[in-house]
This record gives sequence, C-alpha cells and structure tokens, in this order.
Amino acid sequence: MKRTHHCGQLRGSDVGKLISLIGWIDSIRDHGGILFIDLRDREGLTQVKANPNSDDSDFNATVHRLRDESVIGIKGVVEARDGDNVNATLPTGEIEVEISEVVVHNISETPPFPIDDEKGDRVNEDLRLTYRYLDLRRGKMRRMLKLRNETTKSIRNYMDERGFYDIETPTLFKSTPEGAREYLVPSRIQPGHFYALPQSPQQFKQMLMVSGVERYFQIARCYRDEDLRADRQMEFTQLDIELSFVDREEMYSIMEGLMKRVWKDTLGVEIPTPFPRMPFQEAMDRYGVDKPDTRFCLELSDFSETFASSSFKVFSAAVKNGGVVKAFKAPTLANVTQGELKNLEEVAKSLGAKGLAFIKIEDGEWKSPIVKFFSDEEKATLQEKLDLEEGDIVFFAASEWEQACAILGRIRLECGELLKKRGKLEIPSDQFDFLWVVEFPLMTYDEEHGRYVASHHPFTSPVPEDSHLLDSDPKRVRGQHYDLVLNGVELGGGSIRIHQADLQKKIFEDVLKLPADVVESRFGYMLEAFKYGAPPHGGIAFGLDRLVMILCGMSSIREVIAFPKTQKGQCLMTESPSPVSEKQLKDLHVETTLLGKEQ
Repeated sequence: MKRTHHCGQLRGSDVGKLISLIGWIDSIRDHGGILFIDLRDREGLTQVKANPNSDDSDFNATVHRLRDESVIGIKGVVEARDGDNVNATLPTGEIEVEISEVVVHNISETPPFPIDDEKGDRVNEDLRLTYRYLDLRRGKMRRMLKLRNETTKSIRNYMDERGFYDIETPTLFKSTPEGAREYLVPSRIQPGHFYALPQSPQQFKQMLMVSGVERYFQIARCYRDEDLRADRQMEFTQLDIELSFVDREEMYSIMEGLMKRVWKDTLGVEIPTPFPRMPFQEAMDRYGVDKPDTRFCLELSDFSETFASSSFKVFSAAVKNGGVVKAFKAPTLANVTQGELKNLEEVAKSLGAKGLAFIKIEDGEWKSPIVKFFSDEEKATLQEKLDLEEGDIVFFAASEWEQACAILGRIRLECGELLKKRGKLEIPSDQFDFLWVVEFPLMTYDEEHGRYVASHHPFTSPVPEDSHLLDSDPKRVRGQHYDLVLNGVELGGGSIRIHQADLQKKIFEDVLKLPADVVESRFGYMLEAFKYGAPPHGGIAFGLDRLVMILCGMSSIREVIAFPKTQKGQCLMTESPSPVSEKQLKDLHVETTLLGKEQ
C-alpha cells in the first residue's frame, strides 16, 4: 500500500476522497465498539476510525490486535466530523477517515516510556537516550529535527547566493595539543604515529584562502575530548566560514545578514541590524562576562577608588594589591531566603571567592555585618551610584579584576533567575538580543607556565595600532577577534587572520615562546604557504547545535542532536565506547595499560 497523503495533510476540502495513509498509532480509543485511532507520521496526525461491525472477520481480527506505536497503512474515505467533534487544535481536526482496508507493517511492544511531549519530558534522560529512536518520535523532537534541517537549508542558500563554496576538509588531521584535549587515531600503516580528529577546520580553511578559493563554508563535524556540560558535546557541528580580502566591517555585515536570514526562514522573525558592538573590557566591567545577556540590567559598578582607604580591610587590601572592588544592585531582592543566599555564596566560592559580601536595604536600614566598617562618605557614594531603595540588595566582590568580574557576573545571572522566579523580571521568549563583543586581548599570561598564551588561537591578527606592543607589552595588544553573542550565549567567534609568514613566526616563537622545532613540526607547512602570496583573510565559526538550541527554545544542546553523548561521553543506545579485540589493537600496533588514580 502506497500512501496518497501525509497524516498532517488532509483538510475539509478533501471530504469524499479515497485516500491512503501510513504511520504509527499514536493512540487507540474504543467508543461503543468503534475504534478511533490517531495515526501519526512526521508531518502530523489524523484521526481514523474502524467499525468492526463489518462481516469481514479478518478485518475485525486485524484491528483488534493493534497497539500503540504499531506501524500500519490504511485506506479509506475522508469524512467531515460532526460539529461537536471538530478538534480546532489539530490541523486535520475537521475530518476523519473511515477505514476500509488496513495493512499491518509491524506490531509494537509496549514502549518503556510514553511517546508524549509532556510525559516524556519527565522521563529519566538516560532512559530516553537508551531508546533514543523512540524519544525522537515525540512531537517536540520531530519539530526540532525539522527546524534543524530548515536552519542548515537556510544557511546553505544564503552562503551559495553570496558566492561561498561548500568544501569538505579532512577529519584525520595532525595533533596540535595547545588547545583542548584531542581524540587520537592510531595509524596502522605508520606504526607509532597518530592522527587527531580536528577541533575545527581552522588550518585547512586558511590553506583554502591561500589556494585562491576566496569564499569557503562548511557544516563541519568537530571533536574535543573535554568534560561535558549542558552546552558541550565531545563531537559537535560547526558552521565554519572563511573569506579572503575581508575586514571586520564586512564580516559583521555578512554574518548579520546570515542571522537575519536564518531567523526569518525558521521562525518568521525579523531581526534588526546592525547589531550593537561592545569591547571586551566594557562587557566584563558592566556584566562580568565576555558573553553578556543584555536582556536585563543589573549592571556592575566599580568602587575601587571609593574603598581604597576603607576601614573594611577586605576591600582596601584588595585595591592595595592591585585588585578592584565591584558591586551591583538587585532591586526588590532583599527578601532573598537564607537558602538562596547560601546557594549564591557557594557559586561565588566555586569561582575563588572566600565569601559573598552583601547589604540589604530593609525597614529603612542598611543590614549587613560589613556596614559598620563603612564611612558616611563610602555609604553616600554607594547610595548615589546605585540609587538604592527599600527592598534592594547589593552584592560585592573584591579581588583581582578578572576574578571579581567573573564572580559578580555569575551572581548577576543567578539573581536574574531569582527575580524571574518571583515574577519581578519578565523576558519575552521572542526577545533576541544580538551583540558583537570585540577588541579581546590577543594574549593572556599563563602564571603556571610563565609565558603568554593566545586568548583564542595563535592565528589571530593584532589590531594594527597595537602591533608595536608585541615586543614590549604583549598583554596590552588587542586582537582582531569578534564573538557573536545572543542572550548570554556565545553563538560563534572568529577573527581577521595573520597572513604574513614573518609575523606568524614571531607570534609563535617570540611571543608564545614555542620552540622553533615545535613550530616547524606543527605549523611549518602553514609558514611555508604564507610565503607564496597568502591573501588577507578572516573567518568565523558558529556552533550549529547552540544556534538550533536557541531557535527551538531548549536549554541543552543534547536536545537538538539526534544521537548525543551523555555527560560521561557515552552513547547509551549503542553502548559506545566499547572494548575492542586484542587483534584489532595488535593490527594498530597499540597496547593499553589502565593507570591507577595516583598515576
């Protein structure tokens, strides 16, 4: 039996037609001997009915052995539902199909959990991932897969219209262990040598620019052997882009157009452009993070000068040691519970704080153990800068600049959640605040190893007016790097690249202090390529999984990947990773040794 229509397709205009449908049984209901079956495929659901009062005993026997999630095909005539039985919430709700013929393709066993959006969300995630093929039958998961497809289709169309070539790059690469841990693949043909699965196609796409491709993109699989959390996976999908003869302004314009197109094609939402831009320093100072959620205020203020000579030694000592004192006000949150305060303190401690200082404004008084150390002038400055009112609470951090920002940045987000919980902060689900964060430091100093490391990667070009500082003061050099942030989530990041061999070599050897032999073994081919007319170029990469997560309104990228790994890096459905045979290891010239924790 071939279907003539999908299960979400029939309408009142189809009444009287002889049609056939194929799908899964969503539910069966027996009303006075008549069986009403909701038949489902990926496009929707149609109510069909079987009247067993027929003289056809085979038909009766067949319909009475049907169970939920069985796969059947039916043929029948489309009928209009009675007025009282019209289901206005269902696109096919004004019709039903009287079954005249049924074909059973497969009778299902009882599923281990309900194939239902609301009930399925309450099922243990490990169980859902073990039976992921059942989980993906749920309506929200089908809609996710469809939206993900619409997203990649929109991207491909946009890029093609602008002259980008879709080019695949190798997934067997070489090890470059400066970044996250890599997945290594032993070579059978060259014993003792290993490939690495790419963390990104970065070096290949730069070689494509040297090759004269000019405009490249790829929806690429990437791999990082890192600890997992809600927004991370060991294998993930990246929209990778690189252009020749581009500057930052053109890059912003093209990428803003891409986001505008994707939102329009998938959600029907018009995104205003151009996007605002914020320097890294400002983002950290105001929001405590380099990917700020600008949908709500609670901005940080600096009180280092105010408390430089304070009697409260925690604050004055921090300033004396080169640190800062920062604070922000959470309006109406003085009613925070002891349990909530305890949780906030634990968050602060997890970021290196010894505690979390605060002041509550209640009953016309400033309530806190630290207030007694404040001078009238210090309190007046706090009042003036924060505009404190009854019911407010102020949180403080006193530490070196980056740590103080990070602590209050997290506390700010936690307070936002507490305000939402109390109904004091409302953020519309369709509010999309895009933001470019720019002017990142090119280098950061690694105290543990006593050398500078690239803030993002070593291929980022310095801002031209800062190049003279590479030798004398590398930490002050800004990079031509840019991150696209949406609602506090980093969608992607990129930069204008170094395209001169001498500058790239200088960054590797003189600034990052990589030994010359290491530079040659890992990047020698790139330095060689740059000697043969490498064009100015730049690029960006977006996390496709995060992008789809936001479009779907979900909180974890595991929900928008067809077959994700758990936080332990396992695929519960296929039971991978798994042991391999001694012969396989021998063929690869590999021996394994399980090391104890002390090793």
